[in-house]
Amino acid sequence: PRPSGRGVPRRAARPGQFWDVVALTAADAQQGSAYEQQLAEKLRRKELPLGVRYHVFVDPPGPKIGNGGSTLHVLQCLENLYGDKWTSFIVLLIHSGGYSQRLPSASALGKIFTALPFGNPVYQMLELKLAMYIDFPSHMKPGILITCSDDIELYSIGVTETITFDKPGFTALAHPSDLSIGTTHGVFVLDPSSFSGKGGLEYRSCRCFLHKPDIEKMRQCGAVCIRQNCSQLSSCGDHSDSEMDSECVYTDSIFYIDHNIAKLLLAFYKQIDTLCCEIDAYGDFLQALGPGATQDYTKNTSNVTKEESQLVEVRQKLYSLLKGTALNVIVLNNSKFYHIGTTQEYLFHFTSDSKLKFELDLLSVAFSIFSDKAETLDRSASIIQSILEPGCIVGPGSIIEYSRIGPEVSVGNNSIISGSYINLKVDIPSDCFLSSLSVKINDQVKYVSMVFSVQDNLKKNVKLLSDVHSLQFFGVSLLECLDLWDLKVSNQLFSSDNTNFGLWTARIFPVCSTLSESVRMSLKLLNSVQHKSAFKLSEFKLLSVEEMLTLKDVEDMLKFRKQIYEEICLQRQKEKSDL
Repeated sequence: PRPSGRGVPRRAARPGQFWDVVALTAADAQQGSAYEQQLAEKLRRKELPLGVRYHVFVDPPGPKIGNGGSTLHVLQCLENLYGDKWTSFIVLLIHSGGYSQRLPSASALGKIFTALPFGNPVYQMLELKLAMYIDFPSHMKPGILITCSDDIELYSIGVTETITFDKPGFTALAHPSDLSIGTTHGVFVLDPSSFSGKGGLEYRSCRCFLHKPDIEKMRQCGAVCIRQNCSQLSSCGDHSDSEMDSECVYTDSIFYIDHNIAKLLLAFYKQIDTLCCEIDAYGDFLQALGPGATQDYTKNTSNVTKEESQLVEVRQKLYSLLKGTALNVIVLNNSKFYHIGTTQEYLFHFTSDSKLKFELDLLSVAFSIFSDKAETLDRSASIIQSILEPGCIVGPGSIIEYSRIGPEVSVGNNSIISGSYINLKVDIPSDCFLSSLSVKINDQVKYVSMVFSVQDNLKKNVKLLSDVHSLQFFGVSLLECLDLWDLKVSNQLFSSDNTNFGLWTARIFPVCSTLSESVRMSLKLLNSVQHKSAFKLSEFKLLSVEEMLTLKDVEDMLKFRKQIYEEICLQRQKEKSDL
């Protein structure tokens, strides 16, 4: 099954046939500016459907408000822009305001602009989202479809079946999943009397919604179903081709709210004045719905990364507001939900022989210059909008995007290279993550390359300097690395406040005057750790990843991508004229 055979319409869509508004959320003004610039370039190249209002809505300054808070803020922005007219719109809201700490190659320019290994020129997540949901607006009453920027939903339904969003309240898609998947997602407790588990599509009522429940809770609440003969596209793990019955739960992905609910939520947002805590659009909205909902969850903060004093109070108000509202579920029995928000997921789905690669017909070489004279490329590697010179070697399971790779470069297995120019003789180790950024310091463009292991945990941080030894860089204690780099453990080593010490905030990456030099220095930094040899970093101006994103020069990064794009276009024209 493909998202849609028709692809994304390039001409202006007829009213009611496509989205009136496509809204992207951004965490701050800088991220918002990066999104605006990329949208403008896509529209200039006519890579997006016309006749749609594209907006980037930046979260209000201050504490993080989560995707639930962002949803409320977007409703406010739509009313500010369009007055009462917004209640007649069909809106696609894509939550894209995260900092992508688990896939840092997407941190600077956004997960929604992650390149995919297919298309000519390459598709990014935004185009895929528009293609996947292309049939939805014409079967949708005015309202808002809410989705995230790093997931892909594929499904197969009968020729005469349609997915319709026309009921009052909330309507969510549900996908069959292993019980282990359910522990990290939302799980629907379906009314057994209205549910058969057969056929491609079922419209069902939901008793209640569980957010990241443990397996015992799923069983207690009656969320576990027995599926006969799981189909090939279902997400029932290893049992997908089995003739045996298997247990599964139905997990969440995207959901729709009609305009009555949207207005209700907007009135609530106006009433609370200033939101000072993170609200989850899934956990905090959906858990209030259905006849079996209770307010127990409002006090459960075990899944919350940062507990704020206002959170329980806001949850209780939301519960009171939404209690009794229907949660309609569209069960897609023959479907799969893919998440590509981490380095491991990104590598697995785009390179190894995964179902997603087959279902989307992903390519090994997508819109790139890759000479026949270069070493044979392993079919599991993925080259996306890049220029690879003859002689370079790319190992199995590696991804190279928006980069120029010289003839004497060897890339190991399962590595990610993003936005880099590598023109030296070098062996890049396996499991290496390398991503280069342009930064602006004192009105001058400089370059910094971050390098990690694809397994490093950039979200982990410690509250005490004495615990820095527990942080790992490429499998080695950060304390040991700092010793090799001639750096001392101190508050000044980290860019954040005194209680947030981690790889994300560690000032360890050298600022250089050219892109290729920044790659060379960061690879030296890595080499010193791998070979336990000294490399003095104390002589350089150093930045943390956090600071790189604050200082990023979006224009310069997009200019580098555009140069590669134009060179590939010229090469293709030349090949056509030669033929």
